[in-house]
Amino acid sequence: MGHQLNPFHVAQEQFDHAAEILGLDTAMREFLRWPQREYSFTIPVAMDDGSTRIFKGYRVQYNDARGPTKGGLRWHPDETMDTVRALAAWMTWKTAVVDIPLGGGKGGVTCDPKSLSEKEKEGLARGWVRAVARELGAERDIPAPDVYTTAQIMAWMLDEFETLRGIRQPAMITGKPLPLGGSQGRMDATARGGVYSVREACRRLGVDPAGDYAVQGFGNAGQHAALLHPALLGGGRLIAVSDSAAAIYHPDGIDPRAVVDWKNKHGTVAGFPGARETTNAALLEYPVNVLYPAALEGVIAQDNASRIQARIICELANGPTTPEADVVLHKNGIHVIPDFLANAGGVTVSYFEQVQGTVNYYWPESEVHRLLDEKMTHAYRTVFDMQEANSVPMRTAAYLLAITRVAEAVAMRGWV
Repeated sequence: MGHQLNPFHVAQEQFDHAAEILGLDTAMREFLRWPQREYSFTIPVAMDDGSTRIFKGYRVQYNDARGPTKGGLRWHPDETMDTVRALAAWMTWKTAVVDIPLGGGKGGVTCDPKSLSEKEKEGLARGWVRAVARELGAERDIPAPDVYTTAQIMAWMLDEFETLRGIRQPAMITGKPLPLGGSQGRMDATARGGVYSVREACRRLGVDPAGDYAVQGFGNAGQHAALLHPALLGGGRLIAVSDSAAAIYHPDGIDPRAVVDWKNKHGTVAGFPGARETTNAALLEYPVNVLYPAALEGVIAQDNASRIQARIICELANGPTTPEADVVLHKNGIHVIPDFLANAGGVTVSYFEQVQGTVNYYWPESEVHRLLDEKMTHAYRTVFDMQEANSVPMRTAAYLLAITRVAEAVAMRGWV
């Protein structure tokens, strides 16, 4: 991640600030600052060259006071326990802020998935499940896709779990292929939820949604945000996009569909016809109505926050803004839709998938979209009202709401 930050320290710092405002007692504060359970394990995988390679895997169940823990599985060369802890914490607050009956969890494997064959990926997926199968299940802990994991990987994991348990339980994992119990509307859910939030922000702030917007990070969430922004908001001019290899800019606009097709064909946005090269750093600082950071953590930090000119920042990535940058953005009047609200569309539709799998009845895409819109709209408005009532930034308001809900459940159970 950028700027060598420890993401869990960031998550704890954000929590501490909100806990101080709420006046949480010492025991509750300490309980909610740390994961309830965490697992670190090794995964031996038979490689295509005949060797056996040992991978390091993780699973953190941060808090399950409001329901079974829920969270994605990341495969990344820089994955660490602290990254997983931070993301599990944010998932706890995310499920609470959109008010779905789940807790927060996260998983990871330290690996470079781009260097693995499909057979090796299957071995790694099945090995991860074998290591923690006793901790998984629809009533306990539900994984999902995240960075560099896919619907196919979820299918292998479901099959391994069901084989080990000798049962059928499609609700134990989400983000599955449709033939195995996946949900309609899951593919674009993270971006769609974010764009619904941007719509509400534009209404509250009087910002024209049809103005310029930029997308930093052009994976699944970024691509869908580029496409859905004009489709759902009645217009908008995409002026810049970037991926891990390149960034491009055109002041007169870039056709979202054309650049998505180019990326899918060439593997990068580099060389897109008619656009000029720029940098990820420059992209963040363009004067746009809406900026979608959709890459990795820490890209908006103290050293560049004062140069950010977006009116609204919709954090589709997890942790793209550091606490120091938050202070600067708030002072400069930039409206930040925080990550655990902005990107909650993914876990919300994952929850819908879990519900459908449990009752063995599947909804049409239109119903998924309608329910997602309803959930995200209510969550945004509740956080916005909390912000106005307490005169705090949106991130702090979202924390106040989420922590209150989780602490209430903890207290009701008599844990603290």
